[in-house]
Amino acid sequence: MDIIDLRSDTVTRPTEGMRKAMSTATVGDDVLGDDPTVIALQEQVAALFGKEAACFVPSGTMANQTAIRAQTEPGDEIIGHADSHIVHYETGGYAALSGVTMRPLSGDRGLFDTHQVQGALRPNAIHFPASRMLWIENTQNKCGGSVWPYEQLERVAAFGAAHGLRRHLDGARIWNACAKTGISAAKYASNFETVSCCFSKGLGAPAGSAVVGDRVTIARVARFRKMFGGTMRQSGVLAAAAMYALDNHRERLHEDHDNARRLGLGLAEIPGLHLDPAKIETNMVFFDIAEDQSFDAAALCERLKPMGVLALGSGPRTVRMVCHLDVSRAMIDRAIGLIASACRTPIRA
Repeated sequence: MDIIDLRSDTVTRPTEGMRKAMSTATVGDDVLGDDPTVIALQEQVAALFGKEAACFVPSGTMANQTAIRAQTEPGDEIIGHADSHIVHYETGGYAALSGVTMRPLSGDRGLFDTHQVQGALRPNAIHFPASRMLWIENTQNKCGGSVWPYEQLERVAAFGAAHGLRRHLDGARIWNACAKTGISAAKYASNFETVSCCFSKGLGAPAGSAVVGDRVTIARVARFRKMFGGTMRQSGVLAAAAMYALDNHRERLHEDHDNARRLGLGLAEIPGLHLDPAKIETNMVFFDIAEDQSFDAAALCERLKPMGVLALGSGPRTVRMVCHLDVSRAMIDRAIGLIASACRTPIRA
């Protein structure tokens, strides 16, 4: 039985073509700066985003944390949404590694607007942390893979720039935003000093992310990559996988979006599960379990596991499922039937 793994788009396995690219990669020593495949990847990514330079890093977390460290000082403050990835899933790294604080904003689907940024700006006085960085996440993970409307993103970023804020785009799933809207990575990036992007989520590489920006900032990112223990030696093997993913897997992301909508429509028909399929924008499906059901999110996920469906709870009664390269339309249809069966069977929470 094939496992239908919907826990995340990070669970993808390298395709045969990607494995071949990895096995034939020309490598050097990236700590010494002479791995030719890493250099080629960094040049390719910088060009895609219309930036001067890029730095290849092991993970999305390191991409975000090095971008913060490169552009802030201890005591500074980041303005961003309360449901940002850096708030929930990066172990408090902005505080531990950079000594900065977070000024959290609210807003449906992970979005906010200029009046909220205006209200969050600190007075220029010795009593307060310094407002230093504006943080936008696109797509927004914790809010269901939501996509920022471009006009709103542009407006908020311009407001930040006018008030002297460094602007960073957490683009771990920027490729999904591009696939959804048709807007290029370079157009998104034109609103920010730095952008992070990931190769190991929707694109299916085994590891790796990048930070792009101007040469001076990216030189600092590379320094802090070293300080944080993120430099690797023959990392051209991983860079080759990322290059293969960029060349071969971006155009198919709409398939994951279609599968997510199909999954959402099916789940919406199951009694006891609540979701609005119209809110599914990219490859993520979040659904709630009704209070009158005898099971919660953890119990349902445990029930599904021996049936061959893997999912993760994102709250006491909320489950997240993510479509990706290794999940076909047929698997989605089978998953809907199995989830319906699991929900019909009494489950002890």
